[in-house]
Amino acid sequence: MEGDNGITEEERKVVQEFSYLLEKSKQLFNGLRDLPQYGHKQWQSYFCRTFDVYTKLWKFQQQHRITLDTHYGLKRWQIGEVASKIGQLYYHYYLRTSETNYLMESFSFYSAIRARAYYSKVNKEKGPELMVKKLRYYARLIVVCLLLRKMDLIRELIKELSRHIDEYVSLFDTSDKMEWSLVLGEINAFIEADNQVIVVDKDNKQMILSHRLSRDVLPPLDKGCPVYISLQEALIIGNCQEQVKFSELTLDMYRMLQTIEREPDPDLNQSETIIPDAQENSQKVGKRENPHKYLLYKPTFGQFYTFMGTAFKELPPNAALLLYMSADGSSGCDKPQDYGAYDYGGIATNNRKEGNDQRSNNKPSGNLKEMHCVHPGDIYPFTRKPLFLIVDSPNSHVFKGIPNLFGQPVIVLMSPVQLPLAIQERCYVKGNLFTLFLSDPVMAFCSICDITDVTADVWSKCQKVMAKVVNDSANLLCKSRGIDHVYMQFYGDEYLRLLILRYIFCYATLRYHRGFKDESFYPQSHPDLRGNDIMENALLHKHVLELASILDVRPVFLEVGETD
Repeated sequence: MEGDNGITEEERKVVQEFSYLLEKSKQLFNGLRDLPQYGHKQWQSYFCRTFDVYTKLWKFQQQHRITLDTHYGLKRWQIGEVASKIGQLYYHYYLRTSETNYLMESFSFYSAIRARAYYSKVNKEKGPELMVKKLRYYARLIVVCLLLRKMDLIRELIKELSRHIDEYVSLFDTSDKMEWSLVLGEINAFIEADNQVIVVDKDNKQMILSHRLSRDVLPPLDKGCPVYISLQEALIIGNCQEQVKFSELTLDMYRMLQTIEREPDPDLNQSETIIPDAQENSQKVGKRENPHKYLLYKPTFGQFYTFMGTAFKELPPNAALLLYMSADGSSGCDKPQDYGAYDYGGIATNNRKEGNDQRSNNKPSGNLKEMHCVHPGDIYPFTRKPLFLIVDSPNSHVFKGIPNLFGQPVIVLMSPVQLPLAIQERCYVKGNLFTLFLSDPVMAFCSICDITDVTADVWSKCQKVMAKVVNDSANLLCKSRGIDHVYMQFYGDEYLRLLILRYIFCYATLRYHRGFKDESFYPQSHPDLRGNDIMENALLHKHVLELASILDVRPVFLEVGETD
């Protein structure tokens, strides 16, 4: 039967059910803001409940589109808003789980919004609110595309975003014009800085390079090689004042997070949407494909300690915690009283000045320290479990004296404390050299030789040499009888093994480069890997020269047997 307004009882129920699901989904989505950003158990069930409601909402509007168009007045931007929320859910689920398949699902929903032009007519609506939602959608899509290395699409999106910002500014007299111009400037600067070396194919088209772990990057472990420890938790911290960033992600953080992820599964059937399941994910915590990671941009010391403590607490048996810090250095006391723990400075995680952190003109103190600074002594409590520490900072070497207080394996890889002036100035903006070596060693090699573009054929030859470097470094490491056993304890994990082997290549490259003549220009490790016929091995020197010959920069490096 039809009612007075021409709507049947069945159609009324459809409208009511849709209204209920829409309101319920909004409540659950808004509640996500109240969830803690750390830990696993506290948020998983809530996330999955939210996914469940949004999945029902999405399918419901697909099944009853005509009824909802006619009797609810459903507009295309409202469908786009639901799709955008689902895209955000998948993106944040990726951040919390480090599973790249969820990142691909996020991209799937975000790209559908653009393909179906759900936001195409929001400029005809009253008020600027919907236009702002459209701009935010573009910014979120660009972040996801960055993480998936869809660089060609990003360039298209930047042009579209620029056009929409101009339209927004022309239609509405708002106070956030400058903010959107800054967003556009940030992403353009980020893309430009990331293109340290451009690789072009035979058609002169730029190739997209990946920094994620793949089968051809690292050879498998030898049969019988024991796996003592696997990397399960990671903290990635960024606070370089001059370095480009986008969406609370510095270039160094961006590179490192990809280095500890596998390539997304190319065989994944994207026609079947992946729905997170709380029980399934709780079972996967102990056997993740990618280590779970926290991304902390300019954290306060309290935030650092909270997230570090949570990662430490949730570390399963026989697992390691990776702490990566790319940040400005913080100087020590004027009158140091102890060795290394606190008086020699550390890493500034945030440059905020607190009220009680100001130096008083009336009461000068040589012992006043920065509040938001991670000192070596702050790391000591976390060495109760296996810890792999990477420090990329001008003050990195203060961490080389971390003692083994609890008998657990600890490795520290430290960047050079300074670089030749021309290279240092480039690194201020375009990302630190040490991190670049750990994420893309061939690109770092090109960078210190002032090579900005190469052909795909030359790049392929360089990658083959790099494969030999990795293989031979691995053999040298495994056969060495002089190195500390801690390296073999971490060696079984693919990510940590790759980081150690790339560190060795970094040291060898800088050691034989004629422009790097000072000891402070070289990275260091704790325990020290030098003096064990690995870092200084003639075989690695030959590989460095082979790479230089391919790139036609051999005169830049010392020949075998030649000294500075």
